[in-house]
Amino acid sequence: MFQEITGVKIPDSQLAREATQFIRDTESDFLFQHSTRVYFWGALAGKRKKLTFDPELLYTATMFHDLGLTSGFRESRLRFEVDGANAARDFLRSHGISESDIEKVWFAIALHTTPGISEHLHPVAALTAEGVMMDLVSLGYDEFTDAQRGAVVTAYPRAPQFVEDLLQAFYDGLKHRPETTQQTGLADIMIDKDPHFHRSDFCSLMRNSRWAA
Repeated sequence: MFQEITGVKIPDSQLAREATQFIRDTESDFLFQHSTRVYFWGALAGKRKKLTFDPELLYTATMFHDLGLTSGFRESRLRFEVDGANAARDFLRSHGISESDIEKVWFAIALHTTPGISEHLHPVAALTAEGVMMDLVSLGYDEFTDAQRGAVVTAYPRAPQFVEDLLQAFYDGLKHRPETTQQTGLADIMIDKDPHFHRSDFCSLMRNSRWAA
């Protein structure tokens, strides 16, 4: 496991090591690789933007952000993001982390699929969402150097079938609770009132991202 890439380190702490082991024991390898890339994208973006954030909190948020998709939550009726956020909260409480820091991680995970909100919150939330979107749809791709992109995907490979594997993981984690995938309804209002409005297709964004080029 690569601990440092292009000047960004995975925290060398008991909390980070136990978070890594917990996710390793719970998630598939490809979800772990994705989550680790998300950490590096987020941390690199934070470094570039000169943001102040706790690497341990960012690492925990990125490690747990997809946990709700795993088999342990197959009976849950909550949004998968909330399941992951709740699991991270329990994990951090067991390590004596303050409630204010736990709240940062909880919101980072709970809101990482909700565009337009995380960027206005604490950097832990903003960078988690930014890292996720970089890895999924290459948002901000050109803000990273060729060396940074190459180093991250060499250390934690993004396999050619990654998009289809992740879409399948999403489906497997959501098919028993499809009602939780419904959006806010605002796009439905736009479609109802504006015949020229087109709903974005996230699957197409993933399949046609810069990663696929």
